[in-house]
Amino acid sequence: MAVETSVPKAFFWRRIHSLTGIWLVIFLLEHLLTNSQAALWIGDDGSGFVHMVTKIHNLPYLPVIEIGLLGVPILIHGIWGIQYLRDASINSFKTDGSRPSLHMYKRNKAYTWQRITSFVLLFGIIAHVVQMRFVNQPISATVDGQHHYMVRVGFDEGLYTLSKRLDFKVYNEQAVEVERKMAPDVKEFLGDNWLSFFDFRKIPEGYELLERQKVLEKDEFVRALTARPLENGEVIVAAHDFATAMLLVVRETFKWPLMMVLYTIFVLSACFHAFNGLWTFLITWGVSLTERSQKLMSGIANTLMIVVAFLGLAAIWGTYWVNLRF
Repeated sequence: MAVETSVPKAFFWRRIHSLTGIWLVIFLLEHLLTNSQAALWIGDDGSGFVHMVTKIHNLPYLPVIEIGLLGVPILIHGIWGIQYLRDASINSFKTDGSRPSLHMYKRNKAYTWQRITSFVLLFGIIAHVVQMRFVNQPISATVDGQHHYMVRVGFDEGLYTLSKRLDFKVYNEQAVEVERKMAPDVKEFLGDNWLSFFDFRKIPEGYELLERQKVLEKDEFVRALTARPLENGEVIVAAHDFATAMLLVVRETFKWPLMMVLYTIFVLSACFHAFNGLWTFLITWGVSLTERSQKLMSGIANTLMIVVAFLGLAAIWGTYWVNLRF
């Protein structure tokens, strides 16, 4: 008589958690490899970073890719990671005897640090996404067919020398005010019936249409420049492509010592969590079962951890202070 068996839900979701983890390891490799090129190679002004970010930004259906291949896996991995944190019992530190202590086992310490780095990543990823996708996301505008991507940064003298090499413009408060005053008033230019421009039943002359389009584009550009008042010491940099604007965001972020320290903790936590997780993934899926193979895979995982951590730290400590300061 056949016995019906079913896969326990906990087993199924643990395997999904494991698979999403390995996918995020691959993303971490790509992400830090890209970011490292803002600092390496020294003297190339981050051209490798610009090249790779441009390719990524030009991918078709990028929002769908970001949500489906990054957002959903991170969410699944994070939800189950929080559940593991609730159930986990850390016992790799010495105690007074009131709680179990297995501090003599190396892998038990790795288990503990896997949980500790989970906390760091939980808050670090949220903060990183908010910073890069909302707070520092470039504002775009188009004038005469030329795209402009604008970001706010703290002023330093190196911006002027970089602007010539990276082809971007620097707008301080005075320059923004000049642009605002020079921009034609949309209502005044189009007359009392300016709303008729949006009436598609009326077909304007070709020249008139081009002139109106130029006015609207200039108005959009000025609106982007003045979207938020500049604070003390701030300027706006306007690049002709998204990747250069993001390079300047990275430069600005790693200009400040506090951000460098926070991102160093974030990167080291991510690298340990990812490659310690890679080692356990190989055991979980039966790739590495013998003691010898586990030792070999541990060496490979640790080597990858060091290499990828170096790439991340190079971006943090080298983008502004070594490669793009002047």
